[in-house]
Amino acid sequence: MRIDLHIHTSPRSACSYIDPLELIKEAQRLNLDGICLTEHQVLWDSGDVEKLAREGGIKIFRGNEFTTNQGDILVFGLYKDIKELLMIQELREKVKSAGGFMIAAHPFRGFKTFGIGQLQMTVEHACKRKVLEFVDAVEVGNGKLSPDENDMARKVSEKLDLPGTGGSDAHRVDDVGKWLTVFEKEIQNELELVQELHAGRFTAVKKS
Repeated sequence: MRIDLHIHTSPRSACSYIDPLELIKEAQRLNLDGICLTEHQVLWDSGDVEKLAREGGIKIFRGNEFTTNQGDILVFGLYKDIKELLMIQELREKVKSAGGFMIAAHPFRGFKTFGIGQLQMTVEHACKRKVLEFVDAVEVGNGKLSPDENDMARKVSEKLDLPGTGGSDAHRVDDVGKWLTVFEKEIQNELELVQELHAGRFTAVKKS
């Protein structure tokens, strides 16, 4: 089952230019099986998602992208609207209590831009990022990042034995589906999505 785990839409995410109806059309065109709406600090209403899914004939799941003191985290299975900046430990406690799942989003975005590349950042050094102590998985394929940035995330996930996910991080329609997470089993609802994430039965795949 091919799902884009990381998408932002307008107006819920102020940085996005994607109209939800345009998103549905593009997901259908790409033959995606499902999409996840992961707005910044905003949780979609379940009724709105159900209506959108019925109209579009595609499975739609809710997530959230939280900003923490250790970076951005994709969260599934925690259905709370939290606006403020969170400490990573605090978010971990909330997600764990809810039985949810945490993914380090684009964990090495800009690591070369800021000069670390010139210092020849090693995988061992990258593995020491504090955020990696609190997440269940690492986003190893992000449609907004360079191949080097995604490759570093992949190497770190393998070194730490953390599963790797893929998502477009789309803010424009033509970004959708650049990276996907392919699940081994059919997923019908958000509970099953979280269960399959915990089970680790998925693979990050780049659009060919």
